[in-house]
Amino acid sequence: MTLVAATPELVQADLSGCDELRQVLGAEVPDNWPPDLFERTIMRLALDQLGDSSMHGWSLWYLLSRQHDTPQLLGICQFKDRPDIHGSVEIAYSILQQYRIQGYATEAVERLVWWAFSHQNVTEVCAETLPYLRRSIRVMEKNGFVLTGPGSERGVVRYALKKAAGR
Repeated sequence: MTLVAATPELVQADLSGCDELRQVLGAEVPDNWPPDLFERTIMRLALDQLGDSSMHGWSLWYLLSRQHDTPQLLGICQFKDRPDIHGSVEIAYSILQQYRIQGYATEAVERLVWWAFSHQNVTEVCAETLPYLRRSIRVMEKNGFVLTGPGSERGVVRYALKKAAGR
């Protein structure tokens, strides 16, 4: 899998539709794009974020397959913002329905964690989910995240992974 960090041009193409995104990304874009949780409002917020060049990498990442001559768009993941003053950064992810349960979300989270922890100021990567979304929780658990308690919204739970010494 290849992760492609979003740029303003890429997100604008995404907002313009599948044909435009296909051209700019150089990948096949399935008709059921975008995946759950990444509706136009999220994309517009990401576009605003990316107006600040220091946000490059701390926003959306597009997930592409390497299995075909033409890459296939599988899903999307993101850092919700830069790390806070405590060194914590929150992630989110979503895979298109037809590519779920194939390890793509697990690999995407692993790569986001690696990228985040490659920055000296990051001490924790966290994610929030609903407690009944077992697949999402399993993705986090496979990457070493542990339940830390309630999330920032009612009914949501928070998982986190602390940076290990020497990482």
